[in-house]
Amino acid sequence: QVQLVESGGGVVQAGGSLRLSCAASGRTVAGAAMGWLRQAPGKEREFVASISWDGGMIYTADSVKGRFTISRDNAKNTVYLQMNSLKPEDTADYYCAAARSPTYRIHDFEYWGQGTQVTVSS
Repeated sequence: QVQLVESGGGVVQAGGSLRLSCAASGRTVAGAAMGWLRQAPGKEREFVASISWDGGMIYTADSVKGRFTISRDNAKNTVYLQMNSLKPEDTADYYCAAARSPTYRIHDFEYWGQGTQVTVSS
């Protein structure tokens, strides 16, 4: 079993930045792709970004491309999401998830964190 714990959410004004972190523990996540997904109130969960084990393959949703950057530190078993130029429409619960291989398909993610809330005020 893999445990994923997100942190770094909060309230920020539009145009501001936040960095989310996801710490993985439990069964080794060696080789796993990691991703961030989000769910806004009243909307379906959507893909944000994912990264391969070696960082060589990254997928990023068009809605956040150029503003959000995913990265990982395998020595710390941690994946990050740097979010810049935040907009009110980025308000959502953000979830960290693990998959067997790099993907942008939500159903490919097998393990999920509990989520961290991000609120962007206008």
